[in-house]
Amino acid sequence: MTISNEVILNSIADIKSYLINTRRYLHENPELSGEEYQTSKFLKEEVKKLNLPIKEVDGTGFYAILDTKKPGKTLGLRTDIDALPIVEKESNQKVKRVCTSKVAGKFHACGHDGHMATLLGAMKVLVAHKDNLRGKIIFIFEEGEETGVGIDKMLAALKKEKIDAIYGEHLAAFLPTGKIGLDAGPVMAGNGIVDFTVRGKGGHGSRPDLSISPIFAATNIINGLASAWVNRVDVTKTVTLGLGLINGGTIANVIPDEVRVAGTLRYFDTNEGKKALDLVKKIGSLTAEAHECEFIANDIRHDNEPVINDEKLAKLAQDSIEEIIPGSIDRGITWFASETFAGYANLCPTVFAFVGTKNPEVGSGAEHHNEYFDIDEESISLGATAMVKFANEFLNAN
Repeated sequence: MTISNEVILNSIADIKSYLINTRRYLHENPELSGEEYQTSKFLKEEVKKLNLPIKEVDGTGFYAILDTKKPGKTLGLRTDIDALPIVEKESNQKVKRVCTSKVAGKFHACGHDGHMATLLGAMKVLVAHKDNLRGKIIFIFEEGEETGVGIDKMLAALKKEKIDAIYGEHLAAFLPTGKIGLDAGPVMAGNGIVDFTVRGKGGHGSRPDLSISPIFAATNIINGLASAWVNRVDVTKTVTLGLGLINGGTIANVIPDEVRVAGTLRYFDTNEGKKALDLVKKIGSLTAEAHECEFIANDIRHDNEPVINDEKLAKLAQDSIEEIIPGSIDRGITWFASETFAGYANLCPTVFAFVGTKNPEVGSGAEHHNEYFDIDEESISLGATAMVKFANEFLNAN
């Protein structure tokens, strides 16, 4: 009992226009995290066409179930559904885009439009050939991955389904189209949130001695963190510090009362990441005190765990995908971005693959979360092929 490689490849080829048209519709109609109302409605309509039962999750997320009515394992296949608050450029790195967002200031700048099309396409093929499968498949449509608003609700809802494994994919602008990054162990970074305020005493710029400048205190905190990252973070367990916001004052000759600094940490070792977060608090408070300022930790915490691929699932995915798409598997690939997919490891073993979408000929390859980001639509078929093949092998394995 199995779906042959020939059948999978032919089935994906038959729905190629569906994959592309679906991706383009979703790209043109993006919605932000927690606001994916029309996106969710569209996805549910596609699921209903296949007569699959839909299980509602609080918010815009949901999941659907394919029950083969034959005993076996339960596999989850997951996509995210949200876009980003980014203004899209009309052209990508080389040419005018094949489709653009119709919603001002909202843009699928991370490939989630392609992820949704991939899962819907894989679902069509798996439903069509369910007689050659056993067990169940849970198709997971996760709300708000970019902000993390949906993961806890989805995990709570899925607990009762007793899932044996969950497989996910992410289109990767750093990998060429045709390549699929897949390894056991940590493949995406965990992240920590850094957001603090340094409060001093404002005053006129002509008499800084009558004020307590939070600007100098904040500057020395940042310099202190740079020194700590060189000398106090384990060099074999990389932790990156990316500060993206510093905000204080409104005019040149007025010293402000406070300065806000914010950014993120990324790490593959959670303990080292938490140690780094403690360093932020310690250096911040002691340096602020030395400047007679107050250090206020607005939000300093560990957020997402690293995405860690189960060894057995990774081996199964590598072997099965390499069999159907020879030469596609690329090993040794890690990504310092973070993903809520890490949360599914609280339910069962998981595996996450990077599907290459970089193609200079079509202008794709710009960094994710970038106004020039675009995908090579050929990568959607590859992702759907890999997903169907893995599902077939996992469910039909002894």
